[in-house]
Amino acid sequence: MAGRAARLVLLAGAAALASGSQGDREPVYRDCVLRCEERNCSGGALRHFRSRQPIYMSLAGWTCHDDCKYECMWVTVDMYLQDGHRVPQFHGKVSLNAWFWSTVFHTRDTDLTEKMDYFCASTVILHSVYLCCVRTVGLQYPAVARAFRAFLLLLLTTHVSYLSLVHFDYGYNLAANVAFGLVNVVWWLTWCLRNHRRLPHVRKCVVVVLLLQGLSLLELLDFPPFFWVLDAHAIWHISTIPVHILFFSFLEDDSLYLLKESEAKFKLA
Repeated sequence: MAGRAARLVLLAGAAALASGSQGDREPVYRDCVLRCEERNCSGGALRHFRSRQPIYMSLAGWTCHDDCKYECMWVTVDMYLQDGHRVPQFHGKVSLNAWFWSTVFHTRDTDLTEKMDYFCASTVILHSVYLCCVRTVGLQYPAVARAFRAFLLLLLTTHVSYLSLVHFDYGYNLAANVAFGLVNVVWWLTWCLRNHRRLPHVRKCVVVVLLLQGLSLLELLDFPPFFWVLDAHAIWHISTIPVHILFFSFLEDDSLYLLKESEAKFKLA
């Protein structure tokens, strides 16, 4: 069953990537950007652009080239809408979230901020896998948890090194993170299903895992933003806020349970 689910998720991701950045490849868009840069991004026109640019955009590193891409994106969108076509995706990347670098990346999309967003997202997922190992195995066998931690660090280092030094492959990054996520989901759910009768608070963890897995589909799907503001990725960010509050509640209950269990063992000793 898990294997079938993995194939379905990977196929969905592949489909999303296949249509990603269609707008970037449009001849109308590319020609528009080229003409805009020739007209506005050199000489006196460039000085005029910089003189009227708001300070916050200048601090964020927004260039004349970026402005041309932004304006031409809307020109292409209008063309698609007038012809009755589905709005294409522009500058499409599958961005998984780690809070700080996600904020930086969404403030200013550069090669560095994009990579930090992606790498921190992978780190968060693998850290959750490690926490699952500690909770399910490490409390009884600390040496196993330490060895597994070393393995995950090596895995993360290899993953980041390949994307940084060999080839930044969006398809590979998506597949790798989906694989990490599936390990995380299956491991947590297996432990939860084995302990939910004995530990009622574990049901919160089940809900969290299922909700996060369901919400992750927003990262694989793509649709035109509502009111040109809220796209699938933005909705995913908003939706994960209450889920993390619920997960904290589970961690709090579980920590109290472990504390009481430890005190009981100490009294018996």
